[in-house]
Amino acid sequence: MAKSSTPHRRPRRHTTRARQPNGEGEVQKEEAVVLDATVTQALPNAMFEVELDNGHRLIAYAAGRMRRYFIRITPGDRIRVELSPYDLTRGRIVYRYRD
Repeated sequence: MAKSSTPHRRPRRHTTRARQPNGEGEVQKEEAVVLDATVTQALPNAMFEVELDNGHRLIAYAAGRMRRYFIRITPGDRIRVELSPYDLTRGRIVYRYRD
């Protein structure tokens, strides 16, 4: 067998941020802001306009687990939204409350 002309390299080690475990044992880079809200309008591409309890409006999308289990979200539903601390105008819908 012929040897490769490039030397063998070790895999890179990622030394970005220290990951923090959240309450459920999963690992996250940054702590998300979790708030309750109401869906005001359904938009294309599984996006929703959401109004928080304090009156702020933002755009949110359904989390992958909600899509996987075909959880339907309609205007008027009470939901739980996770917001990134970097962009408070976009969110991820992680739970739909039962009415």
